[in-house]
Amino acid sequence: MNPKQVFLSVLIFGVAGLLLFMYLQVWIEEQHTGRVEKKREQKATSGWDPINYLQPAPRIMITEKNQERSTNQQNPKFHMPEDLKEKKENLLKSQIPTAILTKTSHTQGENQALDKISGSSSTNKLTEKHQGTKTVFKKFNEMNWPLDIRPLNKSLVKDNKWKKTEVTQEKRRSFLGEFCKKYGGVGHPQSHLFHMVSRIYVEDKHKILYCEVPKAGCSNWKRILMVLNGLASSAFNISHDAVHYGKHLKTLDSFDLKGIYTRLNTYTKAIFVRDPMERLVSAFRDKFEHPNSYYHPVFGKAIIKKYRPNACEEALNNGSGVKFKEFVHYLLDSHRPVGMDIHWEKVSKLCYPCLINYDFVGKFETLEEDANYFLQLIGAPKELKFPNFKDRHSSDERTNTQVVRQYLKDLSRTERHLIYDFYYLDYLMFNYTTPVL
Repeated sequence: MNPKQVFLSVLIFGVAGLLLFMYLQVWIEEQHTGRVEKKREQKATSGWDPINYLQPAPRIMITEKNQERSTNQQNPKFHMPEDLKEKKENLLKSQIPTAILTKTSHTQGENQALDKISGSSSTNKLTEKHQGTKTVFKKFNEMNWPLDIRPLNKSLVKDNKWKKTEVTQEKRRSFLGEFCKKYGGVGHPQSHLFHMVSRIYVEDKHKILYCEVPKAGCSNWKRILMVLNGLASSAFNISHDAVHYGKHLKTLDSFDLKGIYTRLNTYTKAIFVRDPMERLVSAFRDKFEHPNSYYHPVFGKAIIKKYRPNACEEALNNGSGVKFKEFVHYLLDSHRPVGMDIHWEKVSKLCYPCLINYDFVGKFETLEEDANYFLQLIGAPKELKFPNFKDRHSSDERTNTQVVRQYLKDLSRTERHLIYDFYYLDYLMFNYTTPVL
């Protein structure tokens, strides 16, 4: 074989090798793209990434960072940041979620996408379901969230005795709306939608959405919802266990996106709140000063182990006898030994009042009056009245200002200020008076 033939052979093999290399490169890129698309489809089908419910939601962390102070296991110490007052407004403006879920008109394509996500036929192809789900999430995220406050429908209120309550209600709604406008512009929800609505109970007959705030009359509100749903004839003969463990009521996160969006925009949305310090003390008394088969072993043991020096074996084993000061150390610790609980979680993280435009803002301090006015607004049966009995531990004095003062006196001034700081957003949102600390 002469040199010319050798050269041609090498050239041919080289060109063939180059072509093979180019083909393999294209094939590998196609395989990688396919895997990425498949992952995206799976993610769209299941909603968003799962949430760790034991950790604070990422967008509502007004002063959590200020709480990252060293905690000695034997002798926890808390330090009040000197520049805390100056930083609060900047923290609020930078960290409050500011989108409000209000009614937005759909195009025909959006309605088709919403219909597709609900799925009426079991024979739909999996790929079509994936595509429909992706379309819904895309359209849902593209919607605008105006900050307008929808006026309450008062056509069913016939009695003039509610005039004062009506005026108070308008002031509360207006105050909350202005607060949410002041501390941020219009944006998109940053939190997991299904998590945001997981505390909202649904009553379809009277078109009510009620966001549960524990220790603010929620047990009796659930009794009312059960009566409105036709699950009971009277709110006065429903047991505590039936209310909380019977699973008779639906929450908004049990619906698909279309069901959630429709209800948020057409139902009357109510939230009932309570003075944060009073709510905290009430939760402590209920869960730690009485026998409890869940809170003592789960929270009590962990709290005593970390915050009580030289704890006895019995306390470590059963978790009973947690002191309020120890409970406060747990609450303020950014590295808690056990996660948060809805009974002392901030309302801003339970109900997202600057993301969901609540039509009715009730307060525990005027609970019976507010609740009965609300029942008039939604056209409840005339004989249905809000129950005013104490759900549990009826022999105990209700937690009030005087009771709270007794518990706070065992804390240092710094600890009292840090509790206020922890619930700072709740105090501002609902116009509660700053406590004397």
